[in-house]
Amino acid sequence: MKKKVLVVDDEQSIVTLLKYNLEQGGYEVLTALDGEEGKEKAIRDRPDMIILDLMLPGIDGIEVCKQLRQQQVMIPILMLTAKDDELDKILGLELGADDYMVKPFSPREVLARVKAILRRTEQYQEKQHNESEIEEAVIIGNLAIYPERFEALYNGELLTLTLKEFELLNCLAQNKNRVLTRDQLLSTVWNYDFAGDTRIVDVHISHLREKIEADTKKPDYIKTIRGLGYKMEDPKGQ
Repeated sequence: MKKKVLVVDDEQSIVTLLKYNLEQGGYEVLTALDGEEGKEKAIRDRPDMIILDLMLPGIDGIEVCKQLRQQQVMIPILMLTAKDDELDKILGLELGADDYMVKPFSPREVLARVKAILRRTEQYQEKQHNESEIEEAVIIGNLAIYPERFEALYNGELLTLTLKEFELLNCLAQNKNRVLTRDQLLSTVWNYDFAGDTRIVDVHISHLREKIEADTKKPDYIKTIRGLGYKMEDPKGQ
């Protein structure tokens, strides 16, 4: 069965370009030219992935992303941004988008990103539904991580994590007490070159701290190593 991709962009030329290349790549493509239509199709048609422009008439891409996540629609979102949309790009990631691309882009790059995101999402969903799988947890303080099930518990409660948040958390846990640079985390978790744009790592670290740290300004689990990167440790006293 073909994977379904929803393209939401108000520029018809971009929609046409993406639709053609995605269909050539073997995907079924839905399209929308404004945010409201895009949100409605995302909820109604449940595509496997959304390519979402930030600058849209009506409700913009930021608001579309926010409303979808509030309604627990966790479909992977690839944002399209202009070069000067740095603040919007970071806000989009903070609201739950999975990835972003800067315009102008090549169709080949879009296909590569879509393929990578869908492959990892499919693996994530398969593992989540494999209830018969028995696996030992990686235990760090009050945090229990199940890499094969793509699940993490904190104080016995299941954490609500995006795929990228889980992969980042697991990467840090598997390398406990080892400093990982932002570039290393980009390479491992995002699996392609972000051309040194390490802010995406910082945004996701901030998300994780909000979910597992009692005090995000004085974290017990994920420590910032100034000038280098991040390190996961056992909380003091545990």
